[in-house]
Amino acid sequence: MIFRRALIRLTLTYTIVQLVLFGAFALGVYSYVTGTFDFDAAIEDGESSLDVDQAFANLRTGLIAGYALLVLFLPVSSYVMARGALAPVQRSYELQQHFVDAASHEFRTPLSIVQGELELALSRSRTPTEYRMAMATALAATEGLGQLTGDLLMLTRGNSHELEESFVAVSLNDLARMIVDSHATDAVRLSLIDDDPVAVHGSPELLRRAISNVVDNALKFSNREGTVEVSVSGAGKFAELTVRDHGVGMTEAESARAFDRFWRAQTSRTTPGFGLGLPLVRQIVMAHHGQVSVESAMGVGTTVTLVFPVMQR
Repeated sequence: MIFRRALIRLTLTYTIVQLVLFGAFALGVYSYVTGTFDFDAAIEDGESSLDVDQAFANLRTGLIAGYALLVLFLPVSSYVMARGALAPVQRSYELQQHFVDAASHEFRTPLSIVQGELELALSRSRTPTEYRMAMATALAATEGLGQLTGDLLMLTRGNSHELEESFVAVSLNDLARMIVDSHATDAVRLSLIDDDPVAVHGSPELLRRAISNVVDNALKFSNREGTVEVSVSGAGKFAELTVRDHGVGMTEAESARAFDRFWRAQTSRTTPGFGLGLPLVRQIVMAHHGQVSVESAMGVGTTVTLVFPVMQR
């Protein structure tokens, strides 16, 4: 409804402005012709005053006819122009609305958990153990809420030039090794291949967050007793960090939407998460002037590749 009214107003504005401009142009042409026309010279050349009057009448008729045609066709062209001008604004508005709706839904879940536990605690007496369990559930929900808030704030920052001022030299090898060690688990084996020492220019905390998110996803969707491979390599001006799992994988259509905010593949609906992991990874990688890609196949696994410019010595 908002954009329909805006479309009508913009169409009317385009139409009125163009009609006014053409009207002024036509009036200017007529005034110029009549003002500069030499009647005496025309009569001396054998033209009668009747012929001159007829010529001016034809000019008026032509200008009026042209103006009438514009009145008929300008609204159509103005409508097309208005739609073209509003299309990117409407698309941006729709994306923003989707983002707000999805964020509201994700906020509602942990808030409902906290509210439910508090209502139960007030409605009847509980044992100390039940109170501790309720508080632990509420605390986990609020921690998830805090993480969601932090992720949303980071996603709305964009590529900040202020962020680049805090960039330092970061060893991608050391960072990957630290993340692999901290994510060690008995259920899934983590392996690291980092033969080439590679340093990039960036934020250690943000890079750690991006790589951790990718490794978390790989572990989350890997088969029990499977393997997740993390490799770091440098080739020319670029460094490449790859995380490969042999888990459930995704279809081609799902892979194409992997970076959409709040979107989750069908196979991930039963696992905890908000659908912000890979979108956040892409945001961080782009802030470091890098690129990220996903390759996946159902039943085979998923490979996520992060590419960064190598720090110039």
